[in-house]
Amino acid sequence: MSASLTRLQVFHFRHRLDRPIPTTMGLMTGRPALLLRIEDAEGASGWGEVWCNFPPDGDLHRARLAANVLPAALTGLTGNLDKKPFEVVQTRLHRLAIQAGEPGPVAQLAAGVDIALHDLAARRADVPLAVLLGGQARHVPAYASGISPAVFQDQFARMRSLGYRRFKQRIGFGPDDGLGEVETAASGLAPYEKLMVDANQAWDLPTALQRAERLAPLGVGWLEEPLPADAPDADWHALAKATDIPLAGGENLRGDDAFYAAIDLGALSVLQPDICKWGGLSGCFAVASRARERGLIYCPHFLGGGVGLMASAHMLSAVGGPGLLEVDSSENPLLDLFSGRGLSLSDGLFPLIGGPGLGYDPDISAAADMLVSEQELRLEA
Repeated sequence: MSASLTRLQVFHFRHRLDRPIPTTMGLMTGRPALLLRIEDAEGASGWGEVWCNFPPDGDLHRARLAANVLPAALTGLTGNLDKKPFEVVQTRLHRLAIQAGEPGPVAQLAAGVDIALHDLAARRADVPLAVLLGGQARHVPAYASGISPAVFQDQFARMRSLGYRRFKQRIGFGPDDGLGEVETAASGLAPYEKLMVDANQAWDLPTALQRAERLAPLGVGWLEEPLPADAPDADWHALAKATDIPLAGGENLRGDDAFYAAIDLGALSVLQPDICKWGGLSGCFAVASRARERGLIYCPHFLGGGVGLMASAHMLSAVGGPGLLEVDSSENPLLDLFSGRGLSLSDGLFPLIGGPGLGYDPDISAAADMLVSEQELRLEA
C-alpha cells in the first residue's frame, strides 16, 4: 500500500536572455522552468515539470498558482497510480479552472503532478519510468528544434557538434515568413540529414496553401502547425489533400476528445502531445498509443527544462515507433542542467539515464543563480 503524500516543493527558475528569441507569439525574453518535487511519508519522492513558457511572465503566475492550489489538490493522495493523477488533480481544480477562465494553467499543474507521481512510483518499484509505463527503456532518436531564421547557421553548427542530424526550423514570421532561410538551410543539408519546419499556427488556409507549395520541393519531413489548432476541420482537410508534406500538430490540443478527433480526422501524420502542457504521462500515453494504432507517428512536443525533456524521452521509449524526441537548440541552460546528462547524442540517439524513475535527481544547486523562488509545502494525509 502506498504511503500518503506529505511534502510538495515548488522550484521556480528563470534564465534571462540577453538576445530575445523571436516567435510567432512575440519575443521570448527569458527561459523559465517550474519543477515540482513530491515526497511521501516514507521518504520516496518524484520530480515533475509544469509548462510555463507563454504568455511573457506566465511562469510567475504558474509558480504562485502551484503553491496556492496544489496543497489542497494533493490532500489525501498517495503514490498509487490506480487513479490517474492528472485526472484526479484536474477534477479537484475543475471549478477553479471555470471560475478563473484558466483551464490551460490548471491542466499544466495537473500534468506536472502526474509526471512527479509516476517518477515516484517508478522509483518505489525500482524500475525505469519507461518500464513502469509498460514499455522498454531504450535510447531514442532525437532532433534539434527551436532553430530561428536570424541565427539558424549558428544553431545548426552547435547541434551538429552534439551529434544531431535532424533539425526543425521556425517559420511563419519575419521577412518572407523565414522561407528564404529555410531554403538556404535545406540546400546545405548533408545526404543523411533531414529538415522539418514549424509555423506555430501562423497562417490562414490560403496562406498555408501558398507556403506549402513553396516548401514542397525542399523535401521537408513535416510541416508543423501551419494553421491554428482550432481551425475548422475543413481547412485541415483541404491543406492535407493539397500537399504531400506530412502535417504535424498536437501541442496545443487539450483533452481526450480533442486528440481523438484530430486522430480520426486524418489530416495529421505526426501527433505531438506535450506531457507538461496537458495530460502528464497518463493522459498522453493513452493518446500516443491511440495515434500509433491508427498509423500516426508519435513525436512528443517539449519546450522547457530538463526534467520534462527526460520524462518525454521515457514516454517515447515506452510508446515506441519511429518518433523523434524534440530537443530545443535555442539558448536554455535549464534544459541542459536539469537533464542530468546534457544534450549530446550517442550514435544519433538520446540516451536514457540508468536507474529507477527518471534515473537521476536534477541538480538544483547548479542553477542557484537562476532560482527565482523555492517553496516547501506540507500536505495533509
